[in-house]
Amino acid sequence: MPLPPQNNPLIESDADLARVTEDLVNLLVQKGVILFTDLPPGAQAKLLARQQTRANMVNSLKLLGEDSEDGLI
Repeated sequence: MPLPPQNNPLIESDADLARVTEDLVNLLVQKGVILFTDLPPGAQAKLLARQQTRANMVNSLKLLGEDSEDGLI
């Protein structure tokens, strides 16, 4: 029987590995080793979606930080 998600150590490991892979692809692109367009379209779409999600999260946190001066948070 599979472990419940909260007890499965591979779930956190998978998330960490996904981030390492994303960072590795970004580094290879920055160094000119590969072109982003060399990746399959599905991989490009997933990486762009993750980058957009991360940017949205950062922007949300910045907005929350701006309100903290008013004592709301």
